[in-house]
Amino acid sequence: MASAAAPTGPALREAKRAMRIAVIEQRDALPPHERAAGSQAIAARIVALPEFAAAPSVLLTLPFRSEWDTRLVASAALAANKALLVPRVDPVARVLSLHRIESLTDAVVSGYRGIPEPRAEAPHASPNDVAFALVPGVAFDGGGRRLGYGGGYYDRLLPLLPRGAPRIAGAFEVQLVDTVPAAGHDLAVDMIVTPTRSVVAQRDE
Repeated sequence: MASAAAPTGPALREAKRAMRIAVIEQRDALPPHERAAGSQAIAARIVALPEFAAAPSVLLTLPFRSEWDTRLVASAALAANKALLVPRVDPVARVLSLHRIESLTDAVVSGYRGIPEPRAEAPHASPNDVAFALVPGVAFDGGGRRLGYGGGYYDRLLPLLPRGAPRIAGAFEVQLVDTVPAAGHDLAVDMIVTPTRSVVAQRDE
């Protein structure tokens, strides 16, 4: 029997919206101590990756609400003298501008919708400067497909990164789903790192 066709158009948008709501609810429901321990485990696995060790620069988004604490990886990058690149939202152009920061306190302010961002005066960086990308998301599947927050900001940034830059996602186990509803042009990540495992994306042939 043929498998059901993937949703498109309004059906795809609704499938994404429903999954986004469901997974965020599950993530929000994690006890604070579980989120903290999970964040420590995710960060330790990411920092131990050979791709991270070899990268002279790291792109990541600072944590917001119930997301895992990417500041742990940011601190490790700074301690290793890597260039730490953090995006700042340009809501008018609907793009992310990248900035280099050297402090997780002095150089960071509450930005777009309360998301921690670099100060506007922080030195600019180019997407070409990214050697390792830590990609945020709401949900992921074993094929590396990613469900974002719906703004499309990372969908517009990821194609600009160097082809060889690893795209790695950290996630709690509740954020791994069987199948993320995705369009053909949606870009996948290379690996999803949870507190207990590292899932290398299995691309569809």
